[in-house]
Amino acid sequence: AMFIWTSIAHVATPLGAIGFSQMTDEASVLPVLQNSVGSKPGLYIFPWMDPMDPKAEEAYAEKAKTSPSGLLLYRPAGAGIAMTPALLGTEFAKETAQALIAALLLSMTSIGAYAMRVAFVALIHVSAALATNVSYWNWYGFPLDYTAAQMFIELVEGLLAGLVIAAIVRPQTA
Repeated sequence: AMFIWTSIAHVATPLGAIGFSQMTDEASVLPVLQNSVGSKPGLYIFPWMDPMDPKAEEAYAEKAKTSPSGLLLYRPAGAGIAMTPALLGTEFAKETAQALIAALLLSMTSIGAYAMRVAFVALIHVSAALATNVSYWNWYGFPLDYTAAQMFIELVEGLLAGLVIAAIVRPQTA
């Protein structure tokens, strides 16, 4: 249920693209990125701040006053993000692990009412959505609309998982 929903949310609705923006002059930026970063994929923060340098935060604050700042996920040419079976398999495995953890936690409770078991599983997903998405918005400047869309996707994912898991995992009777 989780995998089907997230597939639909990202492929058949605009939810997966909310918060992304197009560069106005991508053609001039890409060669500069390639020259600067080369073939090393990674997550780059700019202006750079050496976390081991005690004066780095101060220098970063000064640079950020007059220069743009940001976070860049970079993949060199040929390492695109085409939807491959391996990527889909990883996503399916992640969602299966989440569902199994939620089922295990639910099995450890004595919650009797079906709606409360659904809510229990959904709240696990809300917690996960808050843990990642709010921090990315707060610390790294992810767009608020992107953050809200991702959290909505995860909330629906949690509700759907809850409906299925709560139907399967029932409270133990004495």
